[in-house]
Amino acid sequence: MQTHSAGNTSFTTFKFGGFHTLGEWRPLLFIPYFLMFLLSTVSNSILIYLIISQRTLHSPMYILIGLLAVVDLCLPIFFVPNMLFSFLLNWNWISLTGCLIQMFCIHYVGTFQSTLLLWMAVDRFFAICRPLYYHKHIGLCNFLKFVTVPLIRNITLISTIVCLAAKLSFCETNEINHCFCEHMALVQLACGDISINSLVGLATVFLIPTADFVFITASYIIIFASVLKSGKSNFKAINTCVTHIIVITVSLSCALIAFMSYRIRNEFSPGSRVFLSTMYLLFPSCFNPIIYGIRTKEIREQVLKFIKHMKVSSS
Repeated sequence: MQTHSAGNTSFTTFKFGGFHTLGEWRPLLFIPYFLMFLLSTVSNSILIYLIISQRTLHSPMYILIGLLAVVDLCLPIFFVPNMLFSFLLNWNWISLTGCLIQMFCIHYVGTFQSTLLLWMAVDRFFAICRPLYYHKHIGLCNFLKFVTVPLIRNITLISTIVCLAAKLSFCETNEINHCFCEHMALVQLACGDISINSLVGLATVFLIPTADFVFITASYIIIFASVLKSGKSNFKAINTCVTHIIVITVSLSCALIAFMSYRIRNEFSPGSRVFLSTMYLLFPSCFNPIIYGIRTKEIREQVLKFIKHMKVSSS
C-alpha cells in the first residue's frame, strides 16, 4: 500500500525480509527461536512467581530482580511471536503505524534492562558501603528519586527517535531487512536525509545503555574498594555483585554490538546484523533468570523447593 504526497510515493506497509538468504531453510529457524522463547517465558514466570509468593524474597534487591524478570518476560512478546509466524507461514507484512508502535515498545521496554541493572547497583552500593543509611535511601519515597530521572530520560529519547522516524518518507523500498521494526533497519529505507535520525539514535545508545554502564561500573568499583579497604571477608556481598556484573556484561555487550553494527561500517552480513539484533533482546531474557537462579542462594533454595513441591504434587 502506498500514499502520494507532493509527487512522491511513500510506502505505508512493509515486508520483513530478515534471514531471506536462507531460502528454503528459513522455516527451520522456528525451532531455536521457539525454544528460546519458551525458555524465557517459563523461567521468568517461575522467577516472578517465587519472588511474589515467598516473603523471604520481598527485600528491595529481589524486588528489582523480579522487575527485571518482568521486563525479560514482556520484551520477547513484542516481536518473537510475529517472527515465528513469519518463519512458518510467511506472515511478513506490517503497517507503518504497527511498525512504529512495535519499535517504541521494543526499545522503551528494552531500556529498562540497563536501567534496572543501574538501580541494582545503587541498591548494592547502599547495602555494602552505606549500610546504616540503607533503609533511609532505599525506602520507597527516596528510591523514587533515583527512579524518576532515568524513566523520564528513557521515554523522552525513545519517543524522540520514534517521532522522527514517523516523519520520514519511504519511497525507495518497503522491504525491511529485519525480523522486527528495529530503528535503523526502518530508517535506512527512507528516501530523504536521515542524518538527524542516525545522530539521535546514536545519542540514545550512549545516553541510556552506555551511560548506565558507566554509572554501574563506578558503583561496583567503589563497592569492591570499600570491601577490600574494610578488610572484611564479605563473600555474600561480593558474590551478589559478581552475579550482577555477569548479567550486566552479557546484556550490555549484546545491546552495544547490535546497535553499533548498524551505525559503524563493518563486514557484518545483513543476516548477521539481524541475528545480533534478535539475540541482544532474546538471549538476556533467557540468560538472566538462569544466572540469578544458579548464583543467588536464596532464589536457588526457593527454586529447589518449588521443583520438589512439583514432584510431590505430580506423584
